[in-house]
Amino acid sequence: MTWPSTTVTVAARVPWHTAYDYARHPDNLPSWASGLSSGIAFEGGRWITQSPMGPVAVEMAPENTFGVLDHDVELPDGTRFHNPFRVVPNGEGCLFVFTVFQTGGVGSEAHVKDVAHVRQDLEALKALLEGDRP
Repeated sequence: MTWPSTTVTVAARVPWHTAYDYARHPDNLPSWASGLSSGIAFEGGRWITQSPMGPVAVEMAPENTFGVLDHDVELPDGTRFHNPFRVVPNGEGCLFVFTVFQTGGVGSEAHVKDVAHVRQDLEALKALLEGDRP
């Protein structure tokens, strides 16, 4: 079985490696990823973030030269979600590419809201990196 999905893309006027270097650090999540993090701490060998769903664990892909920012999120009930996320070179700037899966039990309306929140977060990351917000 495959899940329906929506891929969100946002272009930014910063070099891809600048965006990647910032976004790959979990402690920067609260500055741009409101859908995932309002605060974060490294506890017991894991990054634990305060999310709208309660405290969740976040595990980022290892540092790499390909712009891969995939991360797994573990909810308080133990459910894990894999989130494919890339920073792709795009001329002198970059493109954020994030795929949102509509997994089992998620209705169409909830999926649309998830996609909108991801877009909002990527736009916040863009504004932050481009210097358009404090």
